[in-house]
Amino acid sequence: MPLIPFLKWPGGKRWLVAQHAHVLPPTYDRYIEPFLGGGSVFFHLQPERALLGDTNRELIGVYETVAWRRKQLESRLKEHQRKHGQRHYYQIRAAIPDDPVERAARTLYLNRTCFNGMYRVNHEGQFNVPKGTKTAVLLDTDDFAAAAALLRRAELRVSDFEPLIDGAEGGDFVFADPPYITGHADNGFVKYNETLFKWEDQIRLADALARARDRGVAVVATNASHREVRNLYEERGFALTKLKRYSSISGKANGRAHLHELVITAPGRTRRHSSQRPRLRARLTSASPSLKRNRPRPNGPPD
Repeated sequence: MPLIPFLKWPGGKRWLVAQHAHVLPPTYDRYIEPFLGGGSVFFHLQPERALLGDTNRELIGVYETVAWRRKQLESRLKEHQRKHGQRHYYQIRAAIPDDPVERAARTLYLNRTCFNGMYRVNHEGQFNVPKGTKTAVLLDTDDFAAAAALLRRAELRVSDFEPLIDGAEGGDFVFADPPYITGHADNGFVKYNETLFKWEDQIRLADALARARDRGVAVVATNASHREVRNLYEERGFALTKLKRYSSISGKANGRAHLHELVITAPGRTRRHSSQRPRLRARLTSASPSLKRNRPRPNGPPD
């Protein structure tokens, strides 16, 4: 059965896997996601082999901790649950621990109890979202044991997207979900997205995905359905589909509305892994030795 992501992340793709999972290829060799975020597609597909990356070191640290130190992490989260309140929230927000388990627990705690599940940092890189109304630190949907087993089959990297995509081979599947803003007119797209993902980065991404497609890699990417983006991918020969989704992450109720997003696709070559295989058996399979060698991990066995 599908796993529910344990992080709520801006721009997350829970809506995509819930309503439009048919756009994802049914078979492939290796799954590659260069903008991991909350990992909705990864947890939905539960691939046998995966390369997962993001430029956010705190985020990758959470996934590494879930993979290899999840019992210690759950213990810290239970402590945060007991102490949760106004004073505790701002104490934790102000302190950045050195211990990786404490850091991961801090990130998850703030993610689950901050205002509207937002992730935002100031110019100094400090998390600055105020406390929200939710009080649950541990959720009924949490399955850290299954998530850990799945993540131990993956290679996790703090990385720019381009080398991850350039490493994809024929038969692999790349899912690319870069950061972008959807709620404004076409003529403001480049300006409003400049602080999230520069237009030069959009071009780099489109070129990297085109190179991967030409090597026989299956590609699914999401982006804002704006004229500039549509032109960028049409010129490179990708298939484009416009999908409608409901936006629930907004500071104001009247900012929550139905939005259109773009899905960019290209088929790949013959692939071996089927995303339709039984989920439970796949979750309990150990990581391959080659992935274990390449992935950074703490000393000692997983807890």
